[in-house]
Amino acid sequence: MLSALVNGVKGGKWYALIDKVFALETLTAAWEKVQANDGAAGVDGQSIERFAAKSDEYLAELSAALREGTYRPQAVKRVEIPKGDGKTRPLGIPTVKDRIVQQAVRLVIEPIFEAGFRDESYGFRPGRGCHDALRVVDGLIKDGYAFVVDADLRSYFDSIPHDRLMARVEAKVSDGRVLDLLRSWLTADILKGLETWTPTRGSLAKAP
Repeated sequence: MLSALVNGVKGGKWYALIDKVFALETLTAAWEKVQANDGAAGVDGQSIERFAAKSDEYLAELSAALREGTYRPQAVKRVEIPKGDGKTRPLGIPTVKDRIVQQAVRLVIEPIFEAGFRDESYGFRPGRGCHDALRVVDGLIKDGYAFVVDADLRSYFDSIPHDRLMARVEAKVSDGRVLDLLRSWLTADILKGLETWTPTRGSLAKAP
């Protein structure tokens, strides 16, 4: 994939990606990342520890379901977590299996979109973070720059328009089965206590 990114792909789009998602090697790598991140159980009550006890069996089942097109995500458990200003923000917790598939898709499509970022971009990128950005800012200040522009989009992840988000993805990805996976996660039911609803915007899922 990385070689193809350098050489270019037909029409600038990727048409065959699902086979890379359901490859056992990809799912195993995804599981290792999910396991390292730990996290709470989703609506099915399956913990990281319970999945680990039969990980080979579960990963083989996930691979088969993705290959055969029978995989369906479960509802996302919603919880409220405190923010520094005394308020709370919603957090969605998918099941462990759903987090693994999400991570597998991320491993496959992230290089495609990563190639389009400017070198000055540090947010939500692999191997980069706020400390890297601060080091750059520190260097710019030492070079004599005196102004900083701070801008933020309030509750952005709660209000992302699904159609516009998918349009941006579809500009690079044409594999219908991968696109269907992304749509299924965006519209997965949300469960909070005894209340269940289907989101029409935003992305409440926890990062895998």
